[in-house]
Amino acid sequence: MASVGEISEGIEVAKSQYGTARQNGFSSSGQANADFDIRAQSLFIEEAQLLGFGKQQAEAHLKILDDHSQLKVVRLREWGDSFRGIIKNLIQQLYNEIRRPVPRRVESMDDNMLIEFVRDFLRERTYILVLDDVWRIDAWEAIKCVLPDCNTASRVVLTTRIADIASASCLGSLGFIYKMEPLSDKESWTLFCNRTFQCNDCPPNLEEVAKKILKKCEGLPLAIVAIGGVLALKDKEKTDEFEMILHGFGGEADGSGKLDRIKRVLLLSYNDLPHYLKSCLLYLSIYPEDYSILVDDILPKWIALGFVEEKIRITSTDIAMSYMKELINRSLIQVKSTSTDGTLDTCGLHDFVREILVSKSKEQDFTTVATKYYTRWPEKVRHLAIRNFTDNPQEFISLKCLRSVVIFGYEDPLTTTFLSKFLCGDPKLLKALDLYGTKLDSIPKQVFKLFHLRYLNLQGTGVKIIPKSIGQLQNLEAINLVGTNVTELPAEILKLRKLRSLLLGGWGDYSNEYAVWGCKCPLGIGKLICLEELCGIEADSDKIVREVGKLTQLRRLDITGLRREDGKELLSSLLRLTNLRELAISCIKEGETLDLQHSVSPKHEFLTHLTLNGRLERVPQWVTSLQSLRTLQLDNSRLREDENVISSLGLLPNLISLSLYRAYEGETLCFEVGGFQKLQRLELGQLTRLKWVRVEEESMPSLRIMRLGDCKLMQELPSGIQNLTRLESLGFYEMSNELMHKVQNLDKRSEDYQTISHIPQVFIGRWIDGQWEWTLL
Repeated sequence: MASVGEISEGIEVAKSQYGTARQNGFSSSGQANADFDIRAQSLFIEEAQLLGFGKQQAEAHLKILDDHSQLKVVRLREWGDSFRGIIKNLIQQLYNEIRRPVPRRVESMDDNMLIEFVRDFLRERTYILVLDDVWRIDAWEAIKCVLPDCNTASRVVLTTRIADIASASCLGSLGFIYKMEPLSDKESWTLFCNRTFQCNDCPPNLEEVAKKILKKCEGLPLAIVAIGGVLALKDKEKTDEFEMILHGFGGEADGSGKLDRIKRVLLLSYNDLPHYLKSCLLYLSIYPEDYSILVDDILPKWIALGFVEEKIRITSTDIAMSYMKELINRSLIQVKSTSTDGTLDTCGLHDFVREILVSKSKEQDFTTVATKYYTRWPEKVRHLAIRNFTDNPQEFISLKCLRSVVIFGYEDPLTTTFLSKFLCGDPKLLKALDLYGTKLDSIPKQVFKLFHLRYLNLQGTGVKIIPKSIGQLQNLEAINLVGTNVTELPAEILKLRKLRSLLLGGWGDYSNEYAVWGCKCPLGIGKLICLEELCGIEADSDKIVREVGKLTQLRRLDITGLRREDGKELLSSLLRLTNLRELAISCIKEGETLDLQHSVSPKHEFLTHLTLNGRLERVPQWVTSLQSLRTLQLDNSRLREDENVISSLGLLPNLISLSLYRAYEGETLCFEVGGFQKLQRLELGQLTRLKWVRVEEESMPSLRIMRLGDCKLMQELPSGIQNLTRLESLGFYEMSNELMHKVQNLDKRSEDYQTISHIPQVFIGRWIDGQWEWTLL
């Protein structure tokens, strides 16, 4: 039986590497709006540091595993409002773990049948069931009644902040309560200094006041990290700035004396924020608890709502990202996930921080959440979230103060009729309208009366047509139509001269490698000179390709449907797009060649992400000269073995991630000495003629992750893989039967075992019943 630490590591590795995998086994290519290598930030603290030091973790692990006589209960997140809701949620999560869909018959089961269903499921397995952050004893009682008592090797871990729940959960069992103790003085000082000064030492002039501040944190890691984030930004030469923070502590820090010690520290962190950061942070209280907030989602909202101050020669997106960075460095926003190259992908809020923000927002009528249980809101509220709201327009009141509306988790999908009635509340000052994932079939005409609207998100809706009245939204800065049924934009889109972000197109069936589709734009798209993002535009004529070259502010371009004859014109346009950070080019159909090898050679000093989808006669020379390139994905390139592909790409000095999918038609891939010095992730997929992969010494010295998939002629492990001393994870999926069998049945005495024995995580993946199943060996 693995240790809890090992199980936890395995789960996190699987989540990070496979949670967003495409059908072909490769991770999604979505990136943040700006470069932000969070791992390189000296002020960034891993979340694990909030959980105590190694000694306490080790003690908890031993307690969970040492006695096999009964189920153990240690510390749950609230799962539902009723017994049935809790159990159905449990069933859903159990089936998520085994990567299978929940059987349809579950919907028709009564309570007794649901209980037996869960018991039968668990009887067949040994498990550690973690119920996180329990706030109600009835939630635990609901779970307890479905647990079988026959499997004494299994464990139940229950977490809670409420001592009474911990005690009640152990009644009638041999369970135990593990209370996290405060850090010792030495541990507290070490964490404080690292957080505040980025080293183990404190400047002598600050030592006295620093120890007084630290004493008030009472050994609580969250409090230490939070206050350290405040102090890290202060002038270390000025003792009085630290003194001001010290005097800010106290029982009445919030004016009520009712906040506990952690909340007082976090409140101080909040109060220390400059005004421009307070609005950004407060707005996050509109998201549900534990919600993973996409950076690509929140930054444009901050901008649209006027939270981001404009500066000369700096884009609003870069300024917004700097705000995000500062809030992370202050430990007020948590990093949830990053992309392979370290750019921030999703973020979130710690529960304590969110509680304070919700409280502050309520005081200021800043944000309000409307649910089917709470259908009225303060008339002066500025930002409204609608979650599972009942379709009852009689409950709507004045919306005249609203600045933003966002929809979350409709049980009964929101309809065009509902939205029309809602907008009759006359929200004239609305700046941001987020309707992501709702089942609209058309855009209500009331939307086009929102003159101040700056952000409109229709991603994943059923909208088919953008009417000519879109031209009335003169202040619109961002519109997202990804995954809709919109295939063509009206000429009136050209009236939106403030537009910075235009996201179009989508993806079809992943079994079709040319399923990326775009949207036709009218001639004259080059008039939208403020555009920084243009994704999913279809190159249906050479005139459109030429127009793209006029958009000199573009930082992100994704163009689809390219024909061979468009290649030279596209390169001429790219010459003018000197601000590009991300570029994706897709050809019109299978067999079409991307003709990108001309004397015209764009030089993009800022380009960090490049995707080429289509046949290439050779790797374009200009690609091998991209000094800042960090992520390269070649799809369907079908490059010949004699083109020396790997050697040319191996010279890219800053390449961190390389994906080759149907990109190479040779039998051997050789990673030569000295190549790919910074590469951390390598993905090889559906290379149908590939038989051998060879890794020479001193090649890919930084590689951490390798994925091999659907290379059916490979029967041997990559030779020289033992040279990859930093390799942490090796994954195989849909390989030849011989290779899959060999990996699954490695004899510890065999040479193959010795070759990969240094790799902590080795995975096998299979596509079963419409989804991936991964097995950790």
